[in-house]
Amino acid sequence: GRALLVLLLSATVSLLGGLIFGYELGIISGALLQLQTDFQLSCFEQEVVVSAVLIGALLASLAGGILIDRHGRRRAILVSNVVLLVGSLLLTLARSFTVLVIGRVTVGFAISVSSMACCIYVSEMVAAHQRGLLVSLYEAGITVGILLSYALNYVFADVEEGWRYMFGLAIAPTAMQFLSILFLPVNPVKLSSWDSDCQKGLIPLQDTGGRAAAKREPYQDKHYSFLDLFRTRDNMRRRTLVGLGLVLFQQFTGQPNVLGYASKIFHSVGFQSNSSAILASVGLGAIKVVATLVAMALADKAGRRVLLVAGCVVMAISVTTIGLTSRMAPLAMARDCKAATDPNASHSLSQHSLAPVLPQSAVSPVPPVSGAVKSQAGPGFAATTSLTKVFASTQSKEVVPNSSLTQKRDLAGQSKKGALESTGPPLSAAPWAQHTVLNWITLLSMMAFVSAFSIGFGPMTWLVLSEIYPAGIRGRAFAFCNSFNWAANLLISLSFLDLIDAIGFSWMFLLYGLMGVMAVIFIYLFVPETKGQSLEEIDQQFSRTR
Repeated sequence: GRALLVLLLSATVSLLGGLIFGYELGIISGALLQLQTDFQLSCFEQEVVVSAVLIGALLASLAGGILIDRHGRRRAILVSNVVLLVGSLLLTLARSFTVLVIGRVTVGFAISVSSMACCIYVSEMVAAHQRGLLVSLYEAGITVGILLSYALNYVFADVEEGWRYMFGLAIAPTAMQFLSILFLPVNPVKLSSWDSDCQKGLIPLQDTGGRAAAKREPYQDKHYSFLDLFRTRDNMRRRTLVGLGLVLFQQFTGQPNVLGYASKIFHSVGFQSNSSAILASVGLGAIKVVATLVAMALADKAGRRVLLVAGCVVMAISVTTIGLTSRMAPLAMARDCKAATDPNASHSLSQHSLAPVLPQSAVSPVPPVSGAVKSQAGPGFAATTSLTKVFASTQSKEVVPNSSLTQKRDLAGQSKKGALESTGPPLSAAPWAQHTVLNWITLLSMMAFVSAFSIGFGPMTWLVLSEIYPAGIRGRAFAFCNSFNWAANLLISLSFLDLIDAIGFSWMFLLYGLMGVMAVIFIYLFVPETKGQSLEEIDQQFSRTR
């Protein structure tokens, strides 16, 4: 009975951790539309509000690893819950732009620490044959969190100061996670003796071999310095290569940006009304949920390597297809916030009603973080953009006149949708309107990309990262790789429009396809299979000189 309880509580902690992460990433897209009018935010200020989470997350990935290794995974999650509660209260009660930014940085810090600690804690708490399922549950939580944020964005879109409710509702799952983890044992890796009650929580979940290994692990817990990550001791340099390679390829295969084009592609195949655009974006989120569930089911059966390679192959084919179809049926492009000061901005926008809504700065609520920890978040973000546009269009008529609509566009990308609503006829005259078949091929390719990411890179990267490092440095190593993930995400999102200006949209996507092929080669050569092995066996496998 106790074993089952620990298993269920571990699953709850993993799922709620992901749900909170996805919710905080997705909720800003709808909240920003109201914040823009309530606080009269300029384009730059909107960028700051959105990117504040990234800044907090980067800080956490630099400092959080020490917290996780020194004070234990369980305590790190509890601390992150408290910090998240403080951040959510600050946002809910905010009366000024400064408090908003401080609240967002606090929330970003908390969700980043929580994401790392949850994956490591759960991977150490359960048996080898359940580890893939339970760590992947975190990714599923992120997807559900993003979908939940869409729904609440929609519910509170017309409520006065609805953004306070949007931010405040994060308190509920945070409190639930805090209570759940109070009933879980201290992380076994942190135990000095196996005579405590905590061992009873872990032992029943382990099979016989795993039990013996887990029992030995605390005694063999070696001490590592941060610099050991780059030394040959225990083959640590190769482990670092695997970790960095996975997080960087996860971003460089284009995942943050492919999704920025989601709504544009939806419009091109005929999703033009409010309700159909909502359905389309939620549909994309639903595809991600289903794909993540498939990954959960297969992680411990097919194995990590198989899912990573298969996902990369499909992603490479998908982005290459989008690149080729966009050469034959060009998509319109326009920059983001240039016209914010023009009083007639909202009219001039109609010329570019289908401009992609990728903000020039990385801070689009959507892509960047996607990579983030759980890049996971990634795919769902796309939808964030398209849904945001929908909110904008439903609100713009009453709430935001002229230039304010354009300002909003910078970050939430919603104006695209707003313009669309008001300019129906020109839409059909768009140059790509005749390429119906190609547009559908593009749409299906994008859906395949989202599915492949959610089966491969999305959950598997973090699962492998939580397995390949020795217990004594696992927290710092995970945080180190995670910081590269956030930084790469930021870089890709920031440079996207400049690269498109330089080499063109289709070549950009063909470049992503090439990166996908390189990722397949990297995984084949360097990433070992870890399914069904205890953490100690994985450690021994890596320690042998290869």
